Amino acid sequence: MGRVLHSAGMIQGVAALCQLLTLSGSIASAQSSQVPYKSSRPVVIPSEAAMLDDREAQFAQLAEDAALVERQQGLLRRVVKLVSPSIVHIEAIKETKGEASLTSSRAEPKRIEEAGAGVLVDIRNAVYVITNRHVIHSAAMSAIKVETNDTSRLEVQNVWSDAATDIAVLQVSGRRMLPARLGDSTSVEMGDFVFAIGSPFGLSHSVTYGIISAKGRRNLELGARAIDIQDFFQTDAAINPGNSGGPLMNWRGEVIGINTAIASNSGGNEGIGFSIPVNLVMEVATQLVAHGQLQRGYLGVVMDNQFDSSKAERIGLVQTRGALVKAVKPKSPADIAGLRAGDIILEFDGRSIENDGHLVQTVGLTSIGKSINVVIQRDGKKYQVQVLLTEHPPVY
Repeated sequence: MGRVLHSAGMIQGVAALCQLLTLSGSIASAQSSQVPYKSSRPVVIPSEAAMLDDREAQFAQLAEDAALVERQQGLLRRVVKLVSPSIVHIEAIKETKGEASLTSSRAEPKRIEEAGAGVLVDIRNAVYVITNRHVIHSAAMSAIKVETNDTSRLEVQNVWSDAATDIAVLQVSGRRMLPARLGDSTSVEMGDFVFAIGSPFGLSHSVTYGIISAKGRRNLELGARAIDIQDFFQTDAAINPGNSGGPLMNWRGEVIGINTAIASNSGGNEGIGFSIPVNLVMEVATQLVAHGQLQRGYLGVVMDNQFDSSKAERIGLVQTRGALVKAVKPKSPADIAGLRAGDIILEFDGRSIENDGHLVQTVGLTSIGKSINVVIQRDGKKYQVQVLLTEHPPVY
């Protein structure tokens, strides 16, 4: 009888094949008996009515949220309506020297119409109009037209102005002259909501709003106009040509500034406008009415407007503050008091001096004939001197 020989590998291979066939059969059997998956949560397609109900609910929520914003807008509308009778529209016709034409060697005068705004204020129990000097400067009194918000005409009887601050006061007569309420510009802070009223491009009583972007802006170059005393608010409330002289107001309906200038490459609003604080405005306006001019204090120093942190460090100042004296004018109050070039004026009449522009403003608004304590730093040491202010030489 013959023997059948099996190798170990062949036996293991046959066993593995049998296991594989058995496993495949089990899987096939399980797959054939598997029940298809069904979700226990039915898919619900919303009806058209349900979609409309949801839409209405969203509109109701939107109306509730919008009511909060509308209450603020309602406040602004009420404030504007309340203060509008105190705001005036101003038009001034000015004549300037023209140029000779090809057909005539005689220069014909050129007429320029300038529009601006103003605000009615109470000064010593009488109502006047305050505006910017540049709005009415060089115009004859008869060529200045002033109208209230209801187009009532106010007759201009007298005009006073100050070039150093660009403020003008008009004495007017008419009916229903309601003076504006004045705020305290020292309480104004960055971020405060404000609005401006003026006549941009001749469109009278236009309203824009924004916030106070900055305070104490000085040393600004304002084109051909030299405004020596500067302490501007900066605002992003839209200010355009024609807004000059109009008020900047808080949401209590109080005047906090007079809009004066813009920083712009295009000539129109770019979100940077400047307003003179009302406390400064009223101080100047009161003097104009009482004396016909601003009685500016005079110190008689020329300051270094390039005074920066590097110069302060060389001099020994920890912070860049004060005004560095570049020169002293002979026989001036500063000369008589012994001030000299190189001194740093740190305090003036008890007020800490921030920079040269701040010193100009502080000195200019200080009463003449008053003896002032001035703190200076010289050669690393502090000294106090007394200065007797005199009246500033005339500025034309």
